[in-house]
Amino acid sequence: MIKRGATLPDNPQELRKIIAYYEQEVELLREQVRVLYARIFGKKSEKGGPDAGTQLPLFDMPEPEVEPGEKEVTIPSHSRQKCGRKKLPESLPRVEVVHDIPEEAKVCACGHELNRIGEEISEKLDIIPAVIQVIRHVRPKYACRHCEGLDTVGPVVKIATAPKQIIDKGIATAGLLAHILTAKFCDGLPFYRQEGQFERLGVEIPRATMCNWAMKSAEAAAPLLELLLREIRSGPLINIDETTVQVLKEPGRSAETKSYMWVCRGGTPGKTLLLYHYNTSRSSGVAKQLLTGYKGVVQSDGYTGYDFLNVSKDIAHAGCWAHARRKFKDAAKGAGKAKKAGSVDVALSYIQKIYAVEKEGTKDNLNQEQIIELRQRKARPILDDFFKWLSKKATQVVPKSLLGIAVNYTLNQRSRLTVYLDQGVVGPDNNAAENAIRPFVIGRKNWLFAGNPAGAAASASLYSLVESAKANGLEPYRYLRFIFEKLPFAESQSDYEELLPNRLKAADLLLPQSISGV
Repeated sequence: MIKRGATLPDNPQELRKIIAYYEQEVELLREQVRVLYARIFGKKSEKGGPDAGTQLPLFDMPEPEVEPGEKEVTIPSHSRQKCGRKKLPESLPRVEVVHDIPEEAKVCACGHELNRIGEEISEKLDIIPAVIQVIRHVRPKYACRHCEGLDTVGPVVKIATAPKQIIDKGIATAGLLAHILTAKFCDGLPFYRQEGQFERLGVEIPRATMCNWAMKSAEAAAPLLELLLREIRSGPLINIDETTVQVLKEPGRSAETKSYMWVCRGGTPGKTLLLYHYNTSRSSGVAKQLLTGYKGVVQSDGYTGYDFLNVSKDIAHAGCWAHARRKFKDAAKGAGKAKKAGSVDVALSYIQKIYAVEKEGTKDNLNQEQIIELRQRKARPILDDFFKWLSKKATQVVPKSLLGIAVNYTLNQRSRLTVYLDQGVVGPDNNAAENAIRPFVIGRKNWLFAGNPAGAAASASLYSLVESAKANGLEPYRYLRFIFEKLPFAESQSDYEELLPNRLKAADLLLPQSISGV
């Protein structure tokens, strides 16, 4: 590299080296620009086209001993979908409106009365806007007229005990809280927008009040969150991931400083639970805290904060092939249309074959032992060839190029990326954790930031409840309403365990008749 103000060397050989150096730097910058343009204006999906990975490049083939074999292309059978509108759900209440002909028209021209021979029915979908009502709790008071003014044993006036509420002495019912929190943590509707909605319905609920209710609801559900984490740690697999969150009033930190929302997904297979955890740090200490006492498989991306899992004797640390594939996709975008992707196509072809094996196992509905046998028989030879090819390619590419970064990342992650071959409970990628954290990311685009650490922690708790309910097939509003009605009466650990979403069924969350309309 030539410093500013320096003169070019007279030696042609040195000059060619300088030119080659800057040409390489320019190409690296062009790659970054192409990737940036693709991220802003290109497709967001990582799926390839119909021929993605099935055709190898002409001029940059891998060595014969590690070249992927020809891929057999099969066209699955399919059935043509019936045209027409889907039937409206039978669970919706029906209101019949009869459109009959006048009585005088029910007489035939011959003079006889017409007989009803059938009817034609068409269904239209209607909606009744939200209705706000006030529930008046009336507690009659009783007193003895004969004991007035006299000293008596026991109270003179008797009244029923006030009903327990999740927010003591507050005006919010379980139904109102569930509505507000579902709107924010399920639909991404910030409190200030809900404030405007309530104004249109004729009632004033300031956003600060809703925020206070959310924190009190999360506080009441704290024992439930502790049990939820315990359930996650009891399962054979935990998917873990993290994303950024902005919190404005963190002590000793500026409003622009990044904090993090962590997510753990695990529990009994088929009864998955999710726990969101707010922390100011992205350090490995947070992951260690979340995984304390856990024994099993942990799947993560390639972030170095999870490196401590590699040496844990109780944990098998699985990597994520989706992240490796994403880096090769970036390399393909950086190559541009005018330049052949070459080696990128070869790498993506190998990865596609890995996923083809997984698709075969899913299609045949194999159990854990059978999927391990299938992976050992079909996926392991593919991976062995792939890593041989990567080792060779690492000596041929510029390390700082996008392809070089993808190659070296995959090689460095080899020990993690092959763990899934021996673990039937885990898949080849960590998409389960990424899908779990996506609702939070979508919500973040709407409400942008948390006001203070207490609000961020409450958000984590409420996201945990909402997403765990969804993961177990429960409608979020009904689940929140159910637990908010039950939490004030929960006293023992078994009482709280009965409120976990993996212990409930949709039939357990029936709404009152006045609300459900049934």
